[in-house]
Amino acid sequence: MLVTAYEEAQLGLREGGIPIGAALFDSDGNLLGRGHNRRVQQDDPSVHAETDAFRNAGRRRDYRDTIMVTTLSPCWYCSGLVRQFGIGAVVVGESRTFTGGHEWLAAHGVAVTVLDDPACVDMMTRFIAERPDLWNEDIGVAE
Repeated sequence: MLVTAYEEAQLGLREGGIPIGAALFDSDGNLLGRGHNRRVQQDDPSVHAETDAFRNAGRRRDYRDTIMVTTLSPCWYCSGLVRQFGIGAVVVGESRTFTGGHEWLAAHGVAVTVLDDPACVDMMTRFIAERPDLWNEDIGVAE
């Protein structure tokens, strides 16, 4: 499942955006929706990878049996989305370069798995070094 999110992150990078990807799956591993951070591409600060994947998944009556897979620890905005809609599980590619709300999600009953995936760590480490201005903008740090 992380491969799908990673492919989305790479697509975002090729488009000149921030390389964070996500995908929403059902409990059987069927892909419901995939997406990537499109802050730059759409000039919209609310289009994070998780929100993009969630929107692309379409409507469901219940999200408890879904799994949000993301290349990076979800920020507070995306963690709120997970809580708001009751997404049952979150798989995080890495949280070394940014630690968002995944521990808070776990404390509130969401099954959280942090993979510490070397490819995700490398991708974000390189991006942050090359584009600190864009990275800081995305995480809300004023320079």
